[in-house]
Amino acid sequence: MMSFYDSHLVLFQATFTGLILALSIQVPLRMGVFSFAGAGSYGIGAYLAAILVIKQDASAFVAIGAAMLATAVIGLLLGLLIFKLNGLYLAMATVAFDLIIGVIAINGGKTTGGSTGLYGVITDFTMSQLFTITLIALVLVALSEVGRTGRRVDAVRDDPELASSMGISLRRYRLTAFVVSGALGGLAGSMNVLVRSAIGPLDIGFGLIVLGLTMIVVGGSRSWKGAVIGAVIFTWLPDVLTAIGAWQELVYGIVVALAAVFLPRGIYGVLVDLNKGLQRRSRERHDPPPAAAEEAAGDVDPTTGDVRELALNEEAVP
Repeated sequence: MMSFYDSHLVLFQATFTGLILALSIQVPLRMGVFSFAGAGSYGIGAYLAAILVIKQDASAFVAIGAAMLATAVIGLLLGLLIFKLNGLYLAMATVAFDLIIGVIAINGGKTTGGSTGLYGVITDFTMSQLFTITLIALVLVALSEVGRTGRRVDAVRDDPELASSMGISLRRYRLTAFVVSGALGGLAGSMNVLVRSAIGPLDIGFGLIVLGLTMIVVGGSRSWKGAVIGAVIFTWLPDVLTAIGAWQELVYGIVVALAAVFLPRGIYGVLVDLNKGLQRRSRERHDPPPAAAEEAAGDVDPTTGDVRELALNEEAVP
């Protein structure tokens, strides 16, 4: 009998690559940049890695490095091109970028394999290497959320005008968001094609945008922990829902809709609020309010502010 790990190896691989994809969207959102260009970078990285392996016989790490470098540069160029856009207009521009990549993949002829895609991307890339690279990327993103960098990122997102008045370059941080998003998207796409050995137009496009965004919305966009939660849930949920057959898509949609309505900050945001509430109750339970402490010690002299013990009238006591 196959072990649980062996029988679900594909899901473990999809979890790690999905996590990097989610981070490619979470990083710019955390900076207040509504960019979904990470999904387009995913497609670029996947196709570039496949082409290098098939036609140039490149090693796995060379293909991954080239994909990350190319998508980081493309992310920078895209950021320079649409830098002045904000909000919905920025989101629409990046979605258009993602869809353009899908069109290029379909019409790329022999280079991209057309509607069939590219197959036979065979390398010696192992699961342990996939896990190690994912862990390194996750640690680097986590480090960017703490300390001085984390505070600056929060300021850029929550109050851009205040951040600018404090000498923080909004342009530099926004461009950094595009570069990091591009590099992470390229990393996710290149690793995915190396473990699956194939890539096609159906693997990228609008469906990939929805998947990455759903992971972040449900998991939480303010922290890398939300990306982890979302990647695990939406990689394994379809497999769990196979037991209900034709109702799978309906239940999947209901779960996403309920999470979006009742969990606006994502599951991680709910966990943070619960933790703060428990800490507040613990402090209130162990630390009596000042009024109660003064009442227990005695009355307060209105002239000196000193605490004096209450004098009991012995005659009034029965």
